[in-house]
Amino acid sequence: MEHILVDTQNGVRTLTLNRPERMNAVNEQLGTEIVQAIIEANKDDEVRVIVITGKGRGFCAGLDLTDFVKRDPSTYSRHKKLDDLGWIGHQALEIVNGDKPVIAAINGIAAGAGLSLALACDLRFISAGAKVTAGYIRRGLNPDGGMTYFLPRLVGPAKAAELIFTGRDILPEEAEQIGLVNGVFADDEFQDKVMDFARQLAEGPPIGMTFSKRLLAASADSDLTSILKRELGYIKVGFGTEDVKEGVRAFAEKRKPVFRGE
Repeated sequence: MEHILVDTQNGVRTLTLNRPERMNAVNEQLGTEIVQAIIEANKDDEVRVIVITGKGRGFCAGLDLTDFVKRDPSTYSRHKKLDDLGWIGHQALEIVNGDKPVIAAINGIAAGAGLSLALACDLRFISAGAKVTAGYIRRGLNPDGGMTYFLPRLVGPAKAAELIFTGRDILPEEAEQIGLVNGVFADDEFQDKVMDFARQLAEGPPIGMTFSKRLLAASADSDLTSILKRELGYIKVGFGTEDVKEGVRAFAEKRKPVFRGE
């Protein structure tokens, strides 16, 4: 990876966007690498939780417009020209459809495509000194990266419309109040707090986590009967796993379970 630092510890894979001189704004290379890094993390059984954060003062300042204007579409392959999702569409789908919980650790500004990246994640935590903005309207653009899908589901249609139409800054306290983030941590303890949370998730049952994530992803566009059937199907599979047997034993023995993803 040219623009992503990859680190795996205690079942947590941290992907750090590494273009601090550009506030981790996304150029074509970084966009491609984000998708690839998510795919690789989901395939690796050592990884149980994924954390995405940024190097330096920013989480991700959005699309690198300087890079964008330099692109020459005439050099693109036929496959790329016909791809109607682009890297930012594939990014959202890989995060949502992947089997691992994904946490956005918003350590600094998250704007435009940077906010879309955070919104696609399952959980979001923000540093007290950070801020986020939809941003697109400031450049005469509409949102992408799934923002118009994720944001209304998190904060409601009217609030999402306000934030997108105005492109105004959203500070941590408001972000937590409206349900945009799960929590706010002080700057000096932000990384430690996020990693403590991620490690707790990583100690959970990988198969149960995967099934739970799949159900949550499916619930947005499913009717109740379909979800009930899918839940029951996963429960039946779960009872055949060693993790569930370990969970039952640990409960009876009044100890903490050790889940192995089996």
